[in-house]
Order: sequence, then C-alpha cells, then structure tokens
Amino acid sequence: MKKHFITGLVILLPLAVTVAVVIFLVNFFTKPFIGLVSGLIQSMPGVQNGLFFFSQDQIISYVSKILILLALFFFTIGLGLITRWFLLHHILKGTEKIIQKIPLVNTVYKTSQDIIKTLFTSDKKSFQRVVMVPFPRVDVYVIGLIARESPPVCCRETGKKLISVLVPTTPNPTTGFLMMFEEKDLIHLDMKAEDAIKYIVSCGVIIPNENHKSSPPIPSSEPN
Repeated sequence: MKKHFITGLVILLPLAVTVAVVIFLVNFFTKPFIGLVSGLIQSMPGVQNGLFFFSQDQIISYVSKILILLALFFFTIGLGLITRWFLLHHILKGTEKIIQKIPLVNTVYKTSQDIIKTLFTSDKKSFQRVVMVPFPRVDVYVIGLIARESPPVCCRETGKKLISVLVPTTPNPTTGFLMMFEEKDLIHLDMKAEDAIKYIVSCGVIIPNENHKSSPPIPSSEPN
C-alpha cells in the first residue's frame, strides 16, 4: 500500500504544482482587467441563466479570463512588431530618457532592463556551465552556475582574475548566493544546467546520469 501511495504521489505532485503555477499566472495577468471585461460580456445572450453545470458568474469569469489572455497575447505580438517602426522607436527612447531622470524609478527601470537584456538577448552563455565550488569552507563543495567574469573593479582590487558563480539554494533555486572565485578554485562538471537544477530542487534525491547498478556504495562513517 505504501509503495502504491508513493508512486501515485510522485505522479500527482508535479501535476498539482504545474496546475497551481498556471492558475497563479492566469490570475496574475487577468486580475487588473477582469472587472472591465466582465462588465462588457455580462449582457451577452446565453450567460444570464448559466450553461450546463456552470453558473452565470463562473461563465463570465472564465470567458473574461480567456478573452484577456488572448488580447494580451496579440497585444504583445503587435507591440513587438510596432516597436520596430522608426518613429515609435524614437518616442520610446524619449520616454525612456524621462524615466531615467526620475529618482528611484530610474534605478528600478535600469536594473530591470539590464537583467532582461542579459538573460534574453545576450550572446553570453550565462548560467550554462556547471561547477563545484568550496562553500561554506574548504573541502565542502556545492554546485554552482557560472554567470560570467566578475566586475573589473573587483579583479583590480584583489589582484586576481575572479569568476562570478551563482550558488542556488535548496529547494528553491530562485534564491541563492552570488560569489566570486578564482578559476583554480572551480571544478568544472560535465553536467547540464537543467540536471544541476533538478539535483538542487530535489535536495539531492535526483542524481544526474545516475546508474544505480554500477554506482559504488557510500562508505559508512561509523567505526567497525
């Protein structure tokens, strides 16, 4: 019974997490517009008395969310096409200059812009190389992802060539530590970044390229 329960749990949990994330994103993107769209479609025929086992409020809510998502999708595509237009490009540049002159807002805007450009448009293969680094002390290692070379000012002040490494935390890899190491302190691994993240998220349960039959047993630390 226990084995069957665990097997079902392994199948059900990823599905439940996926559904929860999708529902969260749908609600996040549609919440600002749901009131306006619901009011527009409330007078549509066929929704006053409900449909099948759905109530009027449920039909209005579901239809509103679908319409909002479709509108956002096409709006995003249209915005991407329009921004290539010369005139609008200059208008956006002018708006950007105004934003950059507003205290506090300019810091948030510039930081967000730099991060997005680095992640989505940079040719650098950031966070694609997996390494082991000594942390929190020597002879204790954690898995990290190489971001890129450290800022020149850091290298100058230390007199060393440093590499920036992101060490994600377990089981939430969206947080972690950004540390700088010398190249000689990095142990490069023949491992995909996706496999490293799986290993971290699973708290070490999912081992990349694991061969259970040929893997040697972990030596016991207990005295004989």
